[in-house]
Amino acid sequence: MIQSNFVDAFEAMIVNEGGYTLHTVAGDRGGMTYAGISRRAHPEWTGWVDLDAGRQPEAERVRALYKLIYWDRLRLDDVQSQRIARTLFDFGVNAGTGTAAKLAQLIVGVTPDGVIGPRTLAALNTADPDRFALAYALAKIARYRDIVTRDRSQSKFLLGWINRTLKEVAT
Repeated sequence: MIQSNFVDAFEAMIVNEGGYTLHTVAGDRGGMTYAGISRRAHPEWTGWVDLDAGRQPEAERVRALYKLIYWDRLRLDDVQSQRIARTLFDFGVNAGTGTAAKLAQLIVGVTPDGVIGPRTLAALNTADPDRFALAYALAKIARYRDIVTRDRSQSKFLLGWINRTLKEVAT
């Protein structure tokens, strides 16, 4: 069985998240972030102790959070296609694992409950990776459109979200 690779997916995702930087973007619901890790969503992350003391957290600490909270929750070690695993992982980081799973489930035709179980894995592992990536990209763009339609304050992020999606399709 071919197995997806977390490290490769992580390296692509961390670039999308702006690398190992600490910043706060006005209007970003995540608030302060470091390497894409939102302090609001992950206040328990031990890297905040280092940052509060003026030190940069070890890269392994960043990878460990992403592996546990996103990759493992989406069961991506069980997805055979690196392309499918990578795009699910990246969107899980961007939109949350439940949203990423539901959208994937809609694409592969299983009940969208937001939990990656045996039926979803079977469907993902028989899906054509290129077709999945294209359909998933279109679904993500539609979701971003809906976010901006509901809340105009998020429109400043739309182009970045779309570019991130298109970059994922192109690789």
